[in-house]
Amino acid sequence: MTEGTSSNGSQRLKQFKKLKQSLQLGSVCLVLSAAWIAPATQVLAQQYTLNSVSIDGNVRVGDAAILTRAGIVPGQTLSAAQLNAALQRLNGSGLFESVNFDPQGNSLRITVVEFPTINRISFEGNARIDDEALAAAINSNERRVFNPSEAERDAGLIADAYANEGRLAAKVTPTIIRRSDNRVDLVFEIFEGDNIEIERLSFVGNRNYSDRRLRRVLDTKQAGFLRAFVRSDLLVADRIEFDKQLLRDFYLSRGYVDFRTNSVNAELTEERDAYFLVFDVQEGQQFRFGEITVTSDVPGAESDIYRAIAKIKPGVVYSPSLLEADIARMERQSLRDGVDFLRVEPRVTRDDQNLRLNVEYVLTRGPRIFVERIDVEGNTTTLDQVIRRQFNSVEGDPFNPREIREAAERIRALGYFENAEVNAREGSSPDQVIVDVDVVEAPTGSFSFGASFSNNDGIGFAIRFAEENFLGRGQRLALNVQTTEDSRRYGINFVEPAFLGRELAFGLRLDIAETDSSFTTYDTERFLFQPSLTFPVAENTRLQLRYTLDESEMQARSTPINGPVIGNEIAVGEQLTSSLGYELTYDTRLTGLDPNSGYLLEFGQDFAGLGGDAQFIKTTGRIVGQTKVLSEEVTLRATLEGGALSWSGGTNRAVDRFLLNTNIIRGFEPGGIGPRDLTTGGEDPLGGNLYVAARFEAEFPLGLPEEYGITGGLFYDVGNLWDLSDVNVAGGNIVGEGGSFRHVIGFAILWNTPVGPLRFNFTDALVKEDFDRDQTFELTLSTSF
Repeated sequence: MTEGTSSNGSQRLKQFKKLKQSLQLGSVCLVLSAAWIAPATQVLAQQYTLNSVSIDGNVRVGDAAILTRAGIVPGQTLSAAQLNAALQRLNGSGLFESVNFDPQGNSLRITVVEFPTINRISFEGNARIDDEALAAAINSNERRVFNPSEAERDAGLIADAYANEGRLAAKVTPTIIRRSDNRVDLVFEIFEGDNIEIERLSFVGNRNYSDRRLRRVLDTKQAGFLRAFVRSDLLVADRIEFDKQLLRDFYLSRGYVDFRTNSVNAELTEERDAYFLVFDVQEGQQFRFGEITVTSDVPGAESDIYRAIAKIKPGVVYSPSLLEADIARMERQSLRDGVDFLRVEPRVTRDDQNLRLNVEYVLTRGPRIFVERIDVEGNTTTLDQVIRRQFNSVEGDPFNPREIREAAERIRALGYFENAEVNAREGSSPDQVIVDVDVVEAPTGSFSFGASFSNNDGIGFAIRFAEENFLGRGQRLALNVQTTEDSRRYGINFVEPAFLGRELAFGLRLDIAETDSSFTTYDTERFLFQPSLTFPVAENTRLQLRYTLDESEMQARSTPINGPVIGNEIAVGEQLTSSLGYELTYDTRLTGLDPNSGYLLEFGQDFAGLGGDAQFIKTTGRIVGQTKVLSEEVTLRATLEGGALSWSGGTNRAVDRFLLNTNIIRGFEPGGIGPRDLTTGGEDPLGGNLYVAARFEAEFPLGLPEEYGITGGLFYDVGNLWDLSDVNVAGGNIVGEGGSFRHVIGFAILWNTPVGPLRFNFTDALVKEDFDRDQTFELTLSTSF
């Protein structure tokens, strides 16, 4: 036999052996399959004809209800699979601890053990969150059926509530205590654990703004030595998500359109009692507005007119709020022009080379959709009209989605509601829209008891009751009682913000005040009655018209003896002043183009002589400007103010003239500068008919951890008070009537404590008069609790 023949024979032998093994294995599998299939076929084929069904163990749930839930009808024929499905339906109903089926011939016996009812729910081990708050968080209720799965879910809800309080290690265990009549007491055993604070909050990737500045943006704070009073230094997941949005809004409003938060990492400290929280951010480049254009394809809407309305100028730092403001102005102009359904679409194109965003406002005609009606629900206290007047449109007006969004923001800004949702849905036809307003009322009243201290007025107390939504009409009512060592004041303030259903605020102020200040040689009593009307005259401008009835009296003390000037004014007794006045206010701080800068202008006059004992014109004015520099770390503020009193009838008294206090010029006692009668040894500050003052201040960080809330300030004040025209100065030894400018420099420490803001002023009067009363230190504190 050749070698090739031997090789082929060997291969055929191997193939035969494999085939034999395969046949043997197939025979075994066939036998096993037949043995397996036979009984299975018998089981699947088993049928139950249930002529009778009996139920045992049920007390609360009736027989019919059990059969309905199981899907069983006596007399029907069920397979084993169908019977098993019925068993599973009863087990999954949440009504029974256990269910057992016992088929016997043509009958079925169902035995159930019902879940007990909850007799009482209690909480043990909770100190941080009270029982009422925990009971509101869970779904289980007393006198309801106990469900173990629901109790476990409730334990998770309680743990989540503690997590929101920063206690991530809290553990909750539900247990039951068996009572008679198939009742149980459900007890949640709570281990609250310790607060896990944020020891350090830092940022990675920020180049233009420091960690200190960004920490002020976030709602989450670092733990400081006043951590017992601060609740925002705890790690809360929902708060972190909110912080990410705050960062996004902060950067976007400053032109960083590509900003994003890459990640937020929380790492436990080595002691495992605090977290290091790190925000990884990417700032991108700052963009400014480039070319601003307006195009229109709507008849009656001229592009040139609407371009003039846009206030954005090229080169201004980009901010979405500025775009929104321009669009709102254009849409309001369209209403004045009688152009309905105008829509303003901003089309923004990037110029990455010059870091500019070019904006084209496209005026188009929107769909012809009308407001069918506005439905308000959920307001149990607030009247419908209070909510409806936040809308500029009424039923039948053209539908404007932007106006609806703005109305929603105005409703939320009222502060009357915990939640306010405004949504639009299709009405009775495709061209009609129904606006649904769903609100949840919030408490609007407050009662506060406060304390204050200053080295000028001493220790004081204040009681205040305020209702921001009086009788559900949106009216504001406040009752105040303020007392210090040197004064007492009682006041009532009432404001109707929509008088006669218009954008017109009616105010009423009543004040009764008594003073016995240590900085004067006389006491005063005063009654003030002042109604007013306030309304907008332009976007940033408001005008107040007021009437003032002022009855005041200067009273002598037994000691010290008054000088002749004050003595003559005391002898007048009560003097009644009746005056009409106005105040014009222009404020750009909220609606200006720069979120870090703004200014306030105020100018007012009062004309006395409408009856009463005095005739005069009193004029006051104030200008305030503020900006932030050095990456918004330093705040610069400047104030210029002045006043003039022109007297023409009655007695010009010290209580009618200007007396400067530390709010106008620091470094001096109240009434410490200006004309003075030295007849009694310099005891009588007389005030003046004219004054002017300027204050310049810089507020900056001191390098301390910002969670301490301590910043520093440098300030420079200059002021002058003079003129005693129309004042009876006969017999007095008067100094300072001609006036002179005083100059003061100072350093301030500002401490924003949880119990109130503290301010320490250290001053030095660079230029002053010999008869002035200066002070080198001032401390003020005010708080409510």
